Amino acid sequence: MTLTKDFTQKLYENFAENTKLRAVENAATKNGLLSSLEVRGSHAANLPEFSIDLTKDPVTNQKQSGRCWMFAAMNTFRHKFINEFKTEDFEFSQAYTFFWDKYEKSNWFFEQIINHVDMDDRRLKFLLQTPQQDGGQWDMMVAIFEKYGVVPKSVYPESQASSSSRELNQYLNKLLRQDAEILRYTIEQEGDVQAVKEDLLQEVFNFLAVTLGLPPQSFDFAFRDKENNLVKFEGTPKEFYSKFVNVDLSDYVSVINAPTADKPYNKSYTVEFLGNVVGARDVKHLNVDMARFKKLAIAQMQAGETVWFGCDVGQESNRSAGLLTMDAYDFKTALDIEFTQDKAGRLDYGESLMTHAMVLAGVDLDSEGNSVKWKVENSWGKDAGAFKGYFVASDSWMDEYTYQIVVRKEFLTEEELTAYESEPQVLLPWDPMGALA
Repeated sequence: MTLTKDFTQKLYENFAENTKLRAVENAATKNGLLSSLEVRGSHAANLPEFSIDLTKDPVTNQKQSGRCWMFAAMNTFRHKFINEFKTEDFEFSQAYTFFWDKYEKSNWFFEQIINHVDMDDRRLKFLLQTPQQDGGQWDMMVAIFEKYGVVPKSVYPESQASSSSRELNQYLNKLLRQDAEILRYTIEQEGDVQAVKEDLLQEVFNFLAVTLGLPPQSFDFAFRDKENNLVKFEGTPKEFYSKFVNVDLSDYVSVINAPTADKPYNKSYTVEFLGNVVGARDVKHLNVDMARFKKLAIAQMQAGETVWFGCDVGQESNRSAGLLTMDAYDFKTALDIEFTQDKAGRLDYGESLMTHAMVLAGVDLDSEGNSVKWKVENSWGKDAGAFKGYFVASDSWMDEYTYQIVVRKEFLTEEELTAYESEPQVLLPWDPMGALA
């Protein structure tokens, strides 16, 4: 129907006569919507006390970049390093993995353009919309670790572009879209595509080295532990990973909760066009129900290990208070609005998907071993939230807005492991399970 003047006037008068809404109008226009609807009781119900509490290490800060997935992965390694070598604090270089991820994503993009030259328009537009970005998936992080290793932050520190990546992404994507046209033209003209691609990759490498700095191929490093013992290292980044991290990444699998009709539980899934390192293992997920999902996370924390996880962090999130909870804001009482869409509906209708990766660093369990609330290690710096950069997530919030965890294979049942290792169903490139944290 057309919106007539009379109909709109009726809506206007209904609002004008509603004294409750006029009061909320005054509060919201003065203080902002969410500040006006904040529920005080949600603070008291989500105090930062946990029956399993694995770390109090200072939180890291990804600054103005989308590197949360890297920070979360390296934070899990950082806890291990700090505990084993008894250091006060330590960080791996997120800028180092950032460099190689950008380089590999550029090559990945070129390969998709070359190998799918006859792709349909929607797929081509999907690739060209964002040739590369800061975000990623766990398996993509594994690919970088296995190929390039890691270095301490002091060896390859932050740059302006790694701390604030908008400019880098703008011009790298501008270059890659231009390169896509060059590659497709070369193919049409039956030219030497490989030679052209190598020249284009040199340009990409030069751009990254200028903006992020040339990464080290070998380095010296030394630190003192809490007992004042001097520990020295000399070698390559891969050797540093072997000596100071020494985690077999093939032991870890991605587990998701996607309760949509097109993704039956206890089956494995991958996503078309999703990856970064050509030739590395596929991005692959095992889909399980939420009760099992949480039990797997708890099992790993009970074994003393934190958990990488992906969620939609902006949903029902009180950033200043450090709370992720379903009762953070009261829309129903104030505005007569109730959000009733369930998790599957939000995924199907584009309301939610994974946007951020963090670390589960603890959990509060009831007398029967069920989760009540979760300790979340964020990467927004110590001033985010009210708990020195850590957040508290209610159990109901985890149910609704958490989509992915990474756990060791040993916690899976034989049936689950078989399902994970089976040939995965390939999801479309724009499926929400292909979202990058």
